[in-house]
Amino acid sequence: MKAGLVTGLRSFELVDVPDPQPTEGKAVVQVDLCGICGTDVHGFLSSDPYNPAICGHEFSGTVAAVASGVTNVKEGDRVVAGIAPACGRCSECLAGRAAGCMYAFLGMIGRDPLAPPHGGFAKSVALDARRLVPTNPSLSAVQASIVEPATVAYHAVMRTKPNPGEVVVVQGCGPIGLLTLQIARAAGAGHIVAIEPNELRRHKALGVGAHEAITPDEAKERFSRTPADLVLECAGIPPTIQTAVDFVRRNGRVNLVGLASGAATISPHAWLIKEVTMVASLGYQYHEFREVMDLIADGRVDVTALHDKTVSLSELPEALALLADDPSSAVKVLVDPNL
Repeated sequence: MKAGLVTGLRSFELVDVPDPQPTEGKAVVQVDLCGICGTDVHGFLSSDPYNPAICGHEFSGTVAAVASGVTNVKEGDRVVAGIAPACGRCSECLAGRAAGCMYAFLGMIGRDPLAPPHGGFAKSVALDARRLVPTNPSLSAVQASIVEPATVAYHAVMRTKPNPGEVVVVQGCGPIGLLTLQIARAAGAGHIVAIEPNELRRHKALGVGAHEAITPDEAKERFSRTPADLVLECAGIPPTIQTAVDFVRRNGRVNLVGLASGAATISPHAWLIKEVTMVASLGYQYHEFREVMDLIADGRVDVTALHDKTVSLSELPEALALLADDPSSAVKVLVDPNL
């Protein structure tokens, strides 16, 4: 079987891997679709090794086989891949902090003992069965394949849930930003301003629920006069960490959602003077997947609006390179390993 893996700086290969087996604790999932994540693009552009277990982690599919003793899913179930429930045994769980469960966290980042040797850029993959969540039956394969990034956005918004009537800024309108602004609106934000340099993505932001979509230069003028209540930083580049603080009011909140590579320069006096509350959001919790699927199923979150195109495994290396060179060329590219 072929699996797509980042093998070095700007190197992506389809390599031969053994057919996955349902060894102890695992289930084999036949992949329907797998999204190309910004993390995959970052891995492609980095000289650091990229963990093969998370190379293609936004996938949905059907359970093809399960190990004996696995009870949470069965053969034939449609599933999405996410995070396991809290284990109840680690130090965080025993201290009453189940949201920080180390077992679940290590599984999410592909560092657990059951981590697969490749991700969902393949016809099938075997992984910890506890990480599989049954798909809401009303969701299409395309919708199901975008549940994982939508849950990243949901987790972030729930960590700094907007108050009714608040002005909320979403900085960066890639896939996570476009999902975050929809969930912020569903959560009760009063007025949502999207900040994005790319005109096509600003148009997309308006189409999925932003009240305004402006450029970074327009934002500097706008929020120097009337700061926002909450900034959700989804651009994921070092300079926007400070601008997020610049755009928020005194005693406002900033939520770091995008993953910035490298060090960032900040102005500590601005943080202190504003007494800003800074929150970081990474990943999600198990129960949030079902909540997100309900939001998609009832139409409050439109994930299909993000889907630009679907490519085959053979087309994947070229598609990944294009996203790396021109991030605005597409919002969400899905891979169908069965084409």
